[in-house]
Amino acid sequence: MGRLQAAAFELFAEQGFERTTVAEIARRAGLTQRTFFNHFADKREVLFGLGSEFQQEVVREITACADTLPPLDVVVCALQAADDTMFEGRRAEVTRRYEIIDANPELQERELSKQAALTGAIAAALRARGIDPETALLTSGAGMLVQQTAVRRWTQPAESRPLRELLSDVLHSLRTVAAQTADQGVVPSET
Repeated sequence: MGRLQAAAFELFAEQGFERTTVAEIARRAGLTQRTFFNHFADKREVLFGLGSEFQQEVVREITACADTLPPLDVVVCALQAADDTMFEGRRAEVTRRYEIIDANPELQERELSKQAALTGAIAAALRARGIDPETALLTSGAGMLVQQTAVRRWTQPAESRPLRELLSDVLHSLRTVAAQTADQGVVPSET
């Protein structure tokens, strides 16, 4: 699977996602198309195939977290554990993946859909822990914002810190913004 992904990423970078065929990916990897289809349903799955595995890992970690943690800490701890397992040793691949997705509106739409599914799964896992639905929805959205911001930072060329550390930094920044807003007495008006 790694050879196919590496070949696909090279070809996507060289000639674009749209112009790359499954046959070219298989040939570049030194494998057959049949082997490609044993691992991926189509060429998009090379980019999105780990999404459901990541989602399962996050939900598993949420379930395993201590009951004493506040909900947002539960989500960030789960994301840190899942990121450690699935992304930390793959910074270059994750960076290339984001570059490919950013260059293609169809892939951007698919990425948003995958993120929405993960947000929903996080909210469901929080509800299963006894969190009320509104808090679960707000917390899952905030957790995804922390994840997306941290990953974007992590994929920048000058960044060398681990993703786990960046998640903590972004969570701290989010809490700082929320506290400043509360201190200023900013409350949205009801219309």
